This record gives sequence, structure tokens and C-alpha cells, in this order.
Amino acid sequence: MELIEDLGDGLVLRRATAADTEALVAFNADIHRESGDEGPNPFITAWVRDLTSGAHPTFDVGDFTIVEDSRTGAIVSSLNLISQTWSYGGLPFGVGRIELVGTRPDHRRRGLVRRQMAVAHRWSSEREELVQAITGIPHYYRRFGYEMALDHGAGRTGYLPHVPDLATDSVEGFRVRPSTVADIPFIASLDEQARSRSLVSAVRDGSLWRYELEGRHEERYRSALRIVERADGRPAGYVIHPGELWSTRLFVEAFEMEPGASWLAATPSVLRYLRTTGETYQEQPGSRRFEGFTFSLGTEHPVYRAIPDRLPRSHPPYAWYLRVPDLPRFLRHLAPVLEARLAASVAASHSGDLLLGFYGGGLRLSFRDGRLASTEAWKPPDDDRGGASFPDLAFLQILFGYRSLSELEHAFADCRVNTGEARVLLNALFPKQPSHVWPVQ
Repeated sequence: MELIEDLGDGLVLRRATAADTEALVAFNADIHRESGDEGPNPFITAWVRDLTSGAHPTFDVGDFTIVEDSRTGAIVSSLNLISQTWSYGGLPFGVGRIELVGTRPDHRRRGLVRRQMAVAHRWSSEREELVQAITGIPHYYRRFGYEMALDHGAGRTGYLPHVPDLATDSVEGFRVRPSTVADIPFIASLDEQARSRSLVSAVRDGSLWRYELEGRHEERYRSALRIVERADGRPAGYVIHPGELWSTRLFVEAFEMEPGASWLAATPSVLRYLRTTGETYQEQPGSRRFEGFTFSLGTEHPVYRAIPDRLPRSHPPYAWYLRVPDLPRFLRHLAPVLEARLAASVAASHSGDLLLGFYGGGLRLSFRDGRLASTEAWKPPDDDRGGASFPDLAFLQILFGYRSLSELEHAFADCRVNTGEARVLLNALFPKQPSHVWPVQ
């Protein structure tokens, strides 16, 4: 057992071991119950058991932190760190995703999460991960250096009347079948194609796709990977959804067609498959009556354009919390993307410094003939706020394409662009762009 810190009052912060599996399962399934649940959360039960099983390609049970009452052996607080690879404009970078943050009610407001977040941040830094990410309740994670800076959870919903019936005497033009390990290269290639539409996305290698396909111990909580194939059996795309209904709907987590395939022709067949599958899932114990389907694919996706009249309900995005502990280093990593944007702008071949003030700190981006020569922290003098000023962590919102510069100026009275040159450069370097992250779990 690795003791990290003695917190006093009988509490110790330590790293989890395999011997903690059942206690972690019980703690998380209880602490993360949905409102109104009478018993442990079955999804959380399965998820924690999968994470602690040793089967996950990027996670081990030792990636959980535990605050334990040494007098009773009870877990009173815990969280974990899931290492992932994300992509920004095609450039991969390491991300530490913090999840399953929870504390017993009688131990809250004692700084236990803060102590564990510091440990997770240290582990993530040791793994050379440039960003940490978390989904969670509004505002809370700002206190740990995070900003809500990336779309999360947008989608479109249709209902049973929006599923077109197959015309009498017609043959289904596309079929949907279960995938196999042999389909993984095809799925991975289409996933790479899909990621090109998104500024930020999660990257899955072959081991992660295999884990999605067969790595989880309960099929109901495993992503169902399905191949969309033509009538002659040739694969044309894939669709991915959970193995159960969420509330009254079947959610689609990923849907992609290969270049040259018709979304307009294939999607009605996929809708009929979703209807049949949803009607089957409603027979699972504890399930509610199936009423519709949701394509949870971000703010923009080809399927939304293919069947706009069959998706009458839109779901606006929430947001990912993101933390960038070393902003100059991350921007240096992004140099190829930033330089390509600059080259395609009216500021091509620009030379000069872009000074950004953060009301206490700042950032200097030095360009030479259109190349990002250096990035470094900058301390604004009292009488100089640089080319632009951003309050708190608001700059992360334009860095990750979440908001445009003009949107930030509208939202924050103290977001100020001080020179015309800075405005041109900021708009060229950091345009608003859609992102969709289907994260590794």
C-alpha cells in the first residue's frame, strides 16, 4: 500500500490496490446514486469493476486515490485519473481525465477533494499529459484551476413516429450487424475521418477499440459496436450505442459513413435498426418504455443534415472543464496548427510579439516570418496590458474554439482587445470551431 499523506484526525490519503476493489465498487455505487435511486447505481458498479479489473488499456486500480478512515478502514473520499490521448487540429496530446470524484456527506468541506486533485495533477504531469479534463457539476471545479471551455453532450432527438417504415415489397438498402475484432481497422479508419470534423476529439488505438468491443464484463454496460453494411455485405459505416436505454431513449454515441456512401440513403435503415433495438432493450429488467432515439454527436454532424425533419428536438451542449497547467508549453505543442492558421490568414508571414494579459500574469507569443518562434510567460507592467486582456481563465475558451473573440468580449466586460493588430492575430490564430469528445471510460 502506498501512503501518500497522513491527513490527521485518523484520515490517510493513499493509492488504491487490488484489495480495495470491492470497497471502491460499493463506495462509488452508493455515493454516485442518481436522485431517487433506492439502491446502488448499477452503471457505476459495472464501470468501477471494469476499471479495477486490469483489462483497461490505460488504467490500473492504482489510478484511484482513496481517503480512508484508518480507525474503521472505511473509504470516505475517492477519485481517479484515466490517461487518454486527445487531438487538437490533428495533433495528439496527452490528457488526464479525472472522474468518479466523491466524498461521504459527513466528510465534505474538509479539503479532501483538493488534496486528491493535487495528487492527480501530479500524476498527470509525471505522465507528460498537457491537459486535465473533467465533467461535473457547475462551477465547482473552477476552484482547482479549471475552465469550462469545450462543448460536451450536444445532440438531436427523434421519436418513434419519426422512424420511417420500410415500404411494402421493398428491400432494406443497408443492414446493421454486430461487429467483430476483424472490423476494428475499418472502424478505426472511419473514426479518424470523423475526428477531422472536430477541433478537439478523443483518439482510440486498436487496444481501446478492442476494449470497447469486448473488454467490459457486463454486455449491458458495454458499447455496442455495429457495422452498417450494404445489401451485398460490403461495410459502409458504423453506429455505436450503449447496451441499454438511458431513460426512455436509445443514445447513439458514434455514427459514421465512409466517403462516397450516402447518409441520406443509409440513415433510414439505421433508424429502423434503432427502433428494433430499443424495443428489445425495453424488456431488460428495470427499463422504461422505449420512446425515441438521440444522436449524441455534438453540435454539428452529417446525420443532422441528412434527416433534419426526423430530429425535432435539439439538446444544447454543457461543457467540459479543462485545465492547462503550462500554457506556454501547450501552445508550443500546437505550433503547427497555429502556424497553418496564420499562413491562411491576412497575417501570413507575420513577425512580431503578441502580448496577452491575464490580470496578474500573461503570455508572450513571438512570431518570426509566420513561425511561432517562442512562447513564454509574461508579466505585464502596471501601465501595459498588452495587445489584449483576458480575465481569469477565459483565454482557454478561445484556445479550444469554444467561443469566438467577439463572444468573449460580449460576455466579459474586462475582456479587452487593445490593438487592431492583436484583434487580427487572435481571430486568425483562435477561430471558433466545433468539437466533439466521446471520451474513453
